[in-house]
Amino acid sequence: MPRIVALDTASEFGSIALLEDGAVLEEVILHSPEGFGHVLFPQLDRLMRRHGWKYASVAGYAAGSGPGSFTGVRVALSAIKGLAEATGVPAAAISNLQAMSVYGTAALRAPFCDARRGEIYAGLYSSDQEPAGPELVTKFQPWRETLPSVVELLTPDPAVFGVEATQTPRALAGAIGKLAASRLTDPMALDANYVRRSDAELNWVDK
Repeated sequence: MPRIVALDTASEFGSIALLEDGAVLEEVILHSPEGFGHVLFPQLDRLMRRHGWKYASVAGYAAGSGPGSFTGVRVALSAIKGLAEATGVPAAAISNLQAMSVYGTAALRAPFCDARRGEIYAGLYSSDQEPAGPELVTKFQPWRETLPSVVELLTPDPAVFGVEATQTPRALAGAIGKLAASRLTDPMALDANYVRRSDAELNWVDK
C-alpha cells in the first residue's frame, strides 16, 4: 500500500499521521484550542523530515471531514486538497465518527462525541466501518434509546456522559489514514461532513 499522509483538525485535539504499507509509522498529537492554521504545516514538515519523506513520495492524502469545528474541519480539508493538487495525487475525506468506529470490537458500533449546546454528534457503523444509519446531531439520551439492544458505544469521553463505553483516542489521523487507503479520489470532489448547520446559516434562515 502507498504512503499516505493523514490530518485531523476537527476538534481542538488534532493529529497528523504518516502511513506506509497500511501501518502507522508515527502519529503526532496536536492540541491547539486557538486553531491549527498556524501549526499544521510546520508540524507536518517536521514529521516528514524525521522520517525522510519527500512530498513527491506521498501517494495520497487524507483528512478528517468532521463532524466537528467548522473552522477546524476546513483547515485539514483545505490542506490536503492543496497538497494533493500540487503533487497530482488523490485524496480522501473520512468521517471522524467513522474513524472512531475502527476502535470497536462489536458487530454494530455507535460512535459519538460532544457537539456542545447539550448535544452530541453520533453515528452507527458495522464492524467493517460501513454506515448502518445516518450521522446526526442530537441529544444523547433520546439517541441512545433508538439504538439496537446489542450495540457498542464508543466515545472519547465515557466519564462525561456517565456511560459504559469503549474509550476512543482523541488522535484519529492514524485511523483516518487507514480508512483512506481504499477511498482515495479526486481531491476537488471532497467536501466537509458538518452534520450541524453553521450559526451563519441558522441566522440567515431566521432572517
